[in-house]
Amino acid sequence: MNGAHGRGEHAAGAPRQSFGFTLIEVLAMAVVTLVLLSLAVPGLASVRASGRGAQCSSNLRQLGMASLLYSSHNRDQMPAAVLYRIVDGGLATAAWDTEQRPDGSVRPGPIWSYTDSPGEILQCPDFTGPSTFGSDPFTGYNYNTSYIGAEGRFPELGPDGQWLDGWKNARRGLPPSAHRRTSECAIFGDAGWKGGANKFMRAPSADVEQDLGIAYSGGQAFRHRSCAHVVYLDGHVRPCDRCCEGMHATPDLLDAIMGAPANGFLSDDDSAYDPR
Repeated sequence: MNGAHGRGEHAAGAPRQSFGFTLIEVLAMAVVTLVLLSLAVPGLASVRASGRGAQCSSNLRQLGMASLLYSSHNRDQMPAAVLYRIVDGGLATAAWDTEQRPDGSVRPGPIWSYTDSPGEILQCPDFTGPSTFGSDPFTGYNYNTSYIGAEGRFPELGPDGQWLDGWKNARRGLPPSAHRRTSECAIFGDAGWKGGANKFMRAPSADVEQDLGIAYSGGQAFRHRSCAHVVYLDGHVRPCDRCCEGMHATPDLLDAIMGAPANGFLSDDDSAYDPR
């Protein structure tokens, strides 16, 4: 009975056992935890960056497919980079992704109907800056305007007194039937210049635009671990880790306009932009 009565209890005068942690043990555990966290956090950041890069590549692949699908439905004509039209007595700006109406509202552009989720794929997941093109809410990517997409001029009165606007007053891009170097010619990519993102990819020679300032404001952003993601005319996407200054580089063009070295060209000449 005495043995049963005393089961689970300490005998009188016996030292009570302690199952807690000493201060030294707590400090040692805290140090180990901090070390493990310091090892894990960079790894998690790397995984997240890889995920955003994969999403960016997927977005660009869909944009490339959508533009080619558009051309197959529009008589071998690629989507225009930007056109200007007179609408309701005001100027409407129709870019490849969105159209800005005279009242300031934004409507879907020509490429929207050829994508499943344009509201998602038009935004690079690693770009969080503001739009630098009017009230356009979508930023992060640009479209080969020097050689692929038509570029409109502002409406003007023709000799018959009628307005010339839209496709009637635009420099046409090269149609798919003229594309030869499809695996080497960029069509969409991560966009970047000194002011943030841009919508119109420019070739470094400026032979088409006749303006070096315009060319250097149409650069690519090397924002994904010092790489720019690009989709090419044949549909494949690959990162470009060679940031080029262009054949006419000056400190003013690079610093004040392009924002190098965060932004740059895909090649020093037009070889990455001209599909011929």
